[in-house]
Order: sequence, then C-alpha cells, then structure tokens
Amino acid sequence: MQHVTLIISKYKKEIGLIKQSNLRNLNVLNNGLYLSIYTLNKLRKKLRKKDLFRNQEDEIYFFKEVKPFIIGRINFFSQVKQFTCEKPNAGIRKQMDFVCALIDKLEQQKIRNLEFFQYTKYSSTSLDHIYFVRGKDKLEFPVDSLHYCTDPEFSTSHDNLAAQVISYDLLSNYYQFELKSLRIQNENIAVKEISPAILNGLSWTASKTDLVELLYALHSSGAIRNGQAELSKMAEVCATLFDLKLNNFYKTYAEIKNREKDTTKFLDQLKTSLEKRIDLDNAK
Repeated sequence: MQHVTLIISKYKKEIGLIKQSNLRNLNVLNNGLYLSIYTLNKLRKKLRKKDLFRNQEDEIYFFKEVKPFIIGRINFFSQVKQFTCEKPNAGIRKQMDFVCALIDKLEQQKIRNLEFFQYTKYSSTSLDHIYFVRGKDKLEFPVDSLHYCTDPEFSTSHDNLAAQVISYDLLSNYYQFELKSLRIQNENIAVKEISPAILNGLSWTASKTDLVELLYALHSSGAIRNGQAELSKMAEVCATLFDLKLNNFYKTYAEIKNREKDTTKFLDQLKTSLEKRIDLDNAK
C-alpha cells in the first residue's frame, strides 16, 4: 500500500492547488479532470501488475476511500465543465432557475440512494466486507448497476456509489456558491432599478457631521411631515441619495450637542454662504 499512499498524497496536493484556482475557467477544470483520470489509471495499472493489498482491510480502504476520492472529483470536474458550457447567457433569473434545477437533480439522486448515503455519512463499517471487496456482486443485496460495466478487478459493488456521495458534496457546495453569487447580482440589479437615474452623480462633499446637523435641523423645524418624520428614515434617504453610510448618527448628534462653541457651525456657514450669494447676485 506504500505505492498507493505516495500516489494519492501527490494527487491530493496537486488537486488542492487546482481547487484553489478559478473553477469557472475551462482550462482549470480540464486540468483537474485530466489529473484525476491520469491518477486513477496509474493506480489501475499498478493493481493489474501486482495486487497491492496485504489483507482485506487494505482492499476495503482502497475501494471505500482512495478510489472514490478520485472518481468523486472526476464526476465533479466533468459536471462543472458541463454546467459551464450549458449555463444560459440569458437573464439572472433564468440562470438561477438553471442552478436550482441542478441542485434538485442532485437531491433526487441522493434520495434514490439515501440508505447508502446515510451509511457513508455515519461512517458505518458493518457492510464494508460486502460493499468494498471485489467479487461480492452475486450476493442478494442492492448493487449499483454501473458496476456490471466496469473492470471487475478494479471495482466493487459500491465504490461508484461512494464516489457519488463525494461528488454530491462537492457539487452541492459549488452550485450553492453559484446560486448565492447570482442572488447577490440579482439584488444589486434590483437596487439599481429602484434608484432613479437622476440620483446618479450626487455626492455629499461636506462632512457626515455636517449632514447630521442639517438632518436634525430639518427635523426640529418641522419642515418634513410637520416634524413627524422618523429621523432614521430621513437618514436612510440621505444615505441612499448621496451613496454614503451614516453609521450611528445619534452619537454624532451627541457630539454636536457637546461642542463648546459654534453648536450650529454648519447651519451658520449655510446662512453666511447664502447671504453672500444673495449680495453678489443683487450687485450684478
């Protein structure tokens, strides 16, 4: 089993680097797929030359852990390649529906083999001597039908199902991440649609403290809804209007109240600026 350990250790290291790359890139997906197929064939050749297993425990470990680990990733890279090619270029909503359909398909596959999924997830071992030992397919228990089309020297009745459990987890995580990204895009589009184009380009260039001072002045004067408007709502409108965040404006107001002088500094500045403009306009 030393040869197997070396091969699988190298594979895990290389496939780990690929998984950290951009899995939306077809070249990256192809690299992962080819590496997985190459490693699987390498193990197949070694097993044909010489039986690698010292005992039944070694055989079980190989067909329960090692081979499914690789085939699960072959399935993953193959499915993600197909997803990348078939994903519609239409609107975000259609793309979300497409991903949801793939997630539903995965769940149906899981339900069809739920008993074995649970056996694997709970790390059960009671049937390992049947599921993961070669030559047990003639016994009276459910067998994955694909097993009959595979190499009997390099497969057991349930190693392919074990690989499906692994690819289920990998694909579920991938599709959920894609769905989350699409939902964020959809929400951003919705926000842009709600915000009128006329608001684009407006920015508050005074300080946020000045804006809070103005907000409280408007609220106190009763100029908006006769003073019945909620300050938090007014702050939210200003944040949207000027594309900024007014974090904890109550604290800012407390700081304004505690000024030693020029409590209404910004309002006084507004008054002075307007008076100067009026004087200049009148002098023309």
